[in-house]
Amino acid sequence: MSDDLLVVTDLVAGYVPGVDILRGASVTVAGSELVGIIGPNGAGKSTLIKAVFGLVPIRSGSMTMGGTDIVGVRGHDLVERGVGYVPQVSNVFGTLTVEENLRMGAFLRPGRFEVRRDEVLDLFPALQPRRGDRADALSGGQRQLLAMARALMMEPSLLLLDEPSAGLSPAMQDEVFARIAAINEAGVSILIVEQNAHKALRICHRGYVLDSGVDAYTGTGEQLLQDPKVIELYLGSLARKR
Repeated sequence: MSDDLLVVTDLVAGYVPGVDILRGASVTVAGSELVGIIGPNGAGKSTLIKAVFGLVPIRSGSMTMGGTDIVGVRGHDLVERGVGYVPQVSNVFGTLTVEENLRMGAFLRPGRFEVRRDEVLDLFPALQPRRGDRADALSGGQRQLLAMARALMMEPSLLLLDEPSAGLSPAMQDEVFARIAAINEAGVSILIVEQNAHKALRICHRGYVLDSGVDAYTGTGEQLLQDPKVIELYLGSLARKR
């Protein structure tokens, strides 16, 4: 793996004045690395990924991408700089077709649409036969695949994923995680927030356990899955059975 692409250090952030959700969180993502963030509800996982994408006010700490300060940079500017973001909900245009959603993803580079569409659909073969269908006619899992595909249309170097498996069937979760691994294998760095810690850590190079707004534990995905303290506090006995 190459040098660190994203470096978040001692980040303090929150939605309203005087209430800090993040209380000094630090995360790094190297080039071509897949990093997971797990932890209990209310730990600040989604807040962290939203803060990276400029959606939550940052009160202190630093955040760089490729060595350049990105604190306060707005989402559309981050997209131009190579960041893709897939929110947990409302992440596709339901009244547009699959093809139209992909075109919207390439709005800053319309001349690259056809080439990029074909490259992206190679990663998402399930969407190929649905190109002319409206997004609201897709299953929940297919919509999630479409949301990730659209985020890739601008050829990001870093992809931010917020709870991509939420609300999906076990089979569809497996498909989503398989696509995430394939995206990473294609060279895209990924920072993923996930409630399904077991499945996420199995595909992650490294992981962070976020608790009360700070990173409580870090290690490789396998190390976290086997760590007795992480199992006891965050994963439970299921970690030993899977």
